[in-house]
Amino acid sequence: MYGDLVRQQLPELSDGQILMEPQRKNTAPCITYAAAKIHAINPNATLVVAPSDHLILKEEKFTEIINIAIKAATDRERLVTLGIKPSRPDTGYGYIEFVEEGDILPGQVKDVKHFMEKPNRELAEIFVKSGNYYWNSGIFIWKARTVLQALEKFKPELYAIFTKDASKYNTSGEQDYVNSCFEACEDISIDFAVMENAKNVDVVLANFDWSDLGTWGSLYTHLEKDYNGNAVIGQNVHMINSTNCIVNLPNDKLALIEGLDNHIVVESDNMLMILNKNDEQNLKKYLIPMEEKSPEFFPK
Repeated sequence: MYGDLVRQQLPELSDGQILMEPQRKNTAPCITYAAAKIHAINPNATLVVAPSDHLILKEEKFTEIINIAIKAATDRERLVTLGIKPSRPDTGYGYIEFVEEGDILPGQVKDVKHFMEKPNRELAEIFVKSGNYYWNSGIFIWKARTVLQALEKFKPELYAIFTKDASKYNTSGEQDYVNSCFEACEDISIDFAVMENAKNVDVVLANFDWSDLGTWGSLYTHLEKDYNGNAVIGQNVHMINSTNCIVNLPNDKLALIEGLDNHIVVESDNMLMILNKNDEQNLKKYLIPMEEKSPEFFPK
């Protein structure tokens, strides 16, 4: 499905330039796959890893920051991430603590002390006040060789799975090989696999407008709202005594929503979700027993 969408939006790409994950195994396996494949083509290649569900405004500033990150990644053989100055104590983002030396200005490259996963509200407030904690954008820049070396050091089994027969890359046998790799590898993020362990990590302080649209709460901040703070997508939705909600319903769905505050209401693919926005970070936890009980609603 996504392969067809990429081909439609980027018709200049060849099929060999579109890498497809056969299974959902989080970010570390897919990054290892991409790095190994590209390294087989060009051992000196530099990678920019960017999620597709981000909103980035001020594109010229984004390009400037990426070029600074590429220079840091190539000149110093570093693992580089982009940090976003927090505008609020958001508990939905990870945070990066960096060494507070010299100016703290956009475009500065700082040594990373450590990564902090999504904190509670109290910790998030402390991070924002401190000044040397930035949001982890999840955008990474590194040489293929550098990230593969880090994977070999910190996740040798994962590294071995995707590099044991690198001659298969860029051949007709690649997809079968990759299928077997994903079947064998663990489900783990690149943050846990590498970034929280490596010492050669830099962060580039960024100043472009950014939002991770991977959550409904972050999407809410960018949508037009009515006088009660409701962001409504759907032509036949009627909000009564409801405030600060985000609603996304099909245009052919007639809906009356009364008495809700700060909720997410979404219908898609014959599934309906009504969830308090403050509880969105628990969504994955809630979905586990649902998928076990009704797997037919969760296509693989």
